[in-house]
Amino acid sequence: MSQSRLRRRIEDEVGECCDADVRQRLAELDELADSTAENDGARDAFAALGNETRHRLTRILSAADGELCVCELEPVVDVSESGVSHALADLVDAGLATRRKEGNWRYYDSTALAEDLLAVADGGSA
Repeated sequence: MSQSRLRRRIEDEVGECCDADVRQRLAELDELADSTAENDGARDAFAALGNETRHRLTRILSAADGELCVCELEPVVDVSESGVSHALADLVDAGLATRRKEGNWRYYDSTALAEDLLAVADGGSA
């Protein structure tokens, strides 16, 4: 919203408006925007589930009884090996999966956040 439109809105709301009113409202809006930055992790997690491959991998990891190796995940999704690796890295970055390396093998597991988001998506509660 431009400052002139904001000024008009304040005038409509309270009957008058000065520069100090506009500055005060802009400061309030900046504080509001700053307070929402704490939820960037949740936004990233939702965004990660927006991709079909990442969504499927999250569901598989969630349904598994413990960790799964990349070699176990590759055959069940119809994407390249590098595509699976990239999707899993995105899930780890978004907080939806954990990664553990043991020798040449990488193991993945779902996180509590993934479980909660999937429960909500399925109509349950977290």
